[in-house]
Order: sequence, then C-alpha cells, then structure tokens
Amino acid sequence: MKVLVTYLTQTGNTAKIAEAIYRELMSRGHTAELKRSDEITADVLLGYDLVFMGSACHDTDLARPVKRILAALPQSPPFKLAGFVTHATYTPEGGERQRAVYAEWAGRCEESFEQAAREKDIAWCGYFSCQGAPSPPIAAFIHSAIVTAEDEWAEYIAEVSKHPNEQDMEKAREFARRVLAQLELPAA
Repeated sequence: MKVLVTYLTQTGNTAKIAEAIYRELMSRGHTAELKRSDEITADVLLGYDLVFMGSACHDTDLARPVKRILAALPQSPPFKLAGFVTHATYTPEGGERQRAVYAEWAGRCEESFEQAAREKDIAWCGYFSCQGAPSPPIAAFIHSAIVTAEDEWAEYIAEVSKHPNEQDMEKAREFARRVLAQLELPAA
C-alpha cells in the first residue's frame, strides 16, 4: 500500500501533525511519503492507495489551496481519504461555549472534507483536529472578534499557545492507527 501524507501549513502546526502521522505509518512498515500541498496536484493523489490530507483552518474552513485540490479530483479516485486540521480556536470537547465557538470558527473543516468525499465518491476514513498556536495576526483577530473578554483571553491564549503538544501528537498517531485498523491493512 502506498500512502501520502500531504498538508498545508503556515505556522508549522499542521506540519507537526503531518509528521506525527507520517512517522506512525513508517513505524508500522507502510510505504509513505510526506509532501506539502504546494508540491502536489490532484493528479498526484491518484498514485496512492491512501491519502492523509491536512490543512490549517482558514476563514472557518479548509484553506483554499486544499479545497482547490479536492475540487480538482476526478470522480471516484482510487485512493481512500483521511483529513486532519489544526485550528486556533477552542476544541469541541470543552463546555457549551467552547463547542459553539469551535462549531462557528472551525466546524466547517470536517464538513468540507466529508462533502468532497461524498461529491467525488471517495472512500472517507475519518477526521482529526487539534489546536495550534495562532500567528500574531490571527491571535489579534481572535482577541478582537471571538475571545474579547480579557480574563477569558488570558486563559485562552496561554492554553492555545501550547499546541500542538506531545498529547496532540499522540492523538494524531492514534488517528493514523485507527485509519489503518479501519482499512484492516497489516504492516508491509
């Protein structure tokens, strides 16, 4: 089985998660490649059995270059798809406010992957997301538009700045293992 881990990153957060997934695949004996999304086209994906596609969350959704790759795919490509995203908002595992903020500011990412899989008839293998430290301009936007209360901001920025951390990397490795187990693919 030939596996591609491809990702778009601007701050390095998504690259860290991609690397964790890639290393997990390699440690299990699978042939895998790790490539930035600006190094590939939709046609390149056709040469793989499984694609892990990663994106930073931009404007509440997948980054446009990733969406363009998905849109350019032919109908019923031969590979299976798993998606992953890093975002600088709360996680959906938090309380009611955290879930609502996540849904508004990062929730479309998973929906976009799933929609592309349905529309293109791609075998969908699941989704992983985790927090990533925001760039200074994104942090300023979040502070001015989303987490505006100073006490909440101080707590939020202290926490989000720690991610992705080793626990996130382990969850990414677990995600890779779940995808492989779902496909019942033994190590090469």
